Amino acid sequence: MSQNKDLYSSPYYKEPGPPLDKESPFESMMERFRFAAKILELDEGMFQYLSNPVKSVTVSIPIIMDNGNIRVFEGYRVIHDNVLGPSKGGLRYTPNVTIEEVKALAAWMTWKCAVVNVPFGGAKGAVRCNPKELSLRELEQITRRYTAEMIEVIGPDRDIPAPDMNTNEQIMAWIMDTYSMHSRRTDNAVVTGKPIILGGSKGRKEATGRGVVTVTLEALNKLGIMANKCRVVIQGFGNVGSVTARLLYERGARIVGISDVTGGYYHPDGIDIDQALLHVQESGGTLYGFQGAEKITNEELLELDCDVLIPAALQDQINKLNARNIKARAIIEGANGPITANADTILDDMGILIIPDILANAGGVTVSYFEWVQDRHGYFWTEDRVNRRLNRMMRDAFQLLYEVKEKHSITLRQAAYVYAIQKVSDTLRIRGIYA
Repeated sequence: MSQNKDLYSSPYYKEPGPPLDKESPFESMMERFRFAAKILELDEGMFQYLSNPVKSVTVSIPIIMDNGNIRVFEGYRVIHDNVLGPSKGGLRYTPNVTIEEVKALAAWMTWKCAVVNVPFGGAKGAVRCNPKELSLRELEQITRRYTAEMIEVIGPDRDIPAPDMNTNEQIMAWIMDTYSMHSRRTDNAVVTGKPIILGGSKGRKEATGRGVVTVTLEALNKLGIMANKCRVVIQGFGNVGSVTARLLYERGARIVGISDVTGGYYHPDGIDIDQALLHVQESGGTLYGFQGAEKITNEELLELDCDVLIPAALQDQINKLNARNIKARAIIEGANGPITANADTILDDMGILIIPDILANAGGVTVSYFEWVQDRHGYFWTEDRVNRRLNRMMRDAFQLLYEVKEKHSITLRQAAYVYAIQKVSDTLRIRGIYA
């Protein structure tokens, strides 16, 4: 096709370059997008459309601090795509966030929603601040002013925020209240991840971890490993990592390594996860001082001998510098972007099965969709129903992507991008471009 020839000679396409010491999150996403576009023979116009966000908004957030001084923060909301439905994505509060990072995360949300067949597009938001240095009142003021500035961007039928790094259900409650005050009615579907009393969903807090476990079990089945014979290492012991650890532990898996910001903890015979969870609860929220395992570094933890490695902490944890030291048979990406694009090729050559983030941690957005549906209907489900529907959707998505993987003889990550991009581009073609 001449269109495809034009694409690969255009400025919008480039072959993968030499490995970099540090990859940008947006370029890591684009590297995978280009590969899928080539397989799908995507024409140049569609490539351009899906490469660029629909909307990027930057706002100033002036706040009167507790000391009486005025301080101005910067906020972002990027809508990458809204072809499949209202855009959906988290809101994070971090001191070093960039618009490039938000763009990458918004694009990931587009593909993630498409992969699990949730009728949402992708979005992401952020405020550049350090919540640890702010009082509760200052956080509330930032949240409410951010919401007011984004009042024409977000909405139950337009763009739906959710909790992300350093934000929680209280922040979502403030967003919902501020939006509702402006719309002069209670609009609880404007955000997900709310307290249950405000229209939140049962099962939401465990959703991402539960989804990780569902695809982990599917991966073990493909590898011919029984859950009760499996050795697992989990990087990160926050909401996702701790829930994943507990649910796999209950299924008989041997959790030989866990970690958090205080470092890694290793026991070859398996860690008592109930004991670890109790320690975190009693010690103020970290594993610091945990006596049930040997203390190691987070770097050493990633390189432990195991069947399954689940990075559920930060992005870019496995890169070209440490990829060849990984000894797991499968990696399940509980975090967003824990493996760089450069490391992907190395791990694939080593025969390691990778369950990509846009599938592995999509349990969160799936139950966010359930919450939105329940809010719109005004009828709420039992936790058992939420969990059953989540497990079914995650299993179906895994099997579907595995079929795409086998059909094209590609990796599961590549299959996820191929499927997601094809779904979005096909929908766009049918809808057409309004001009």
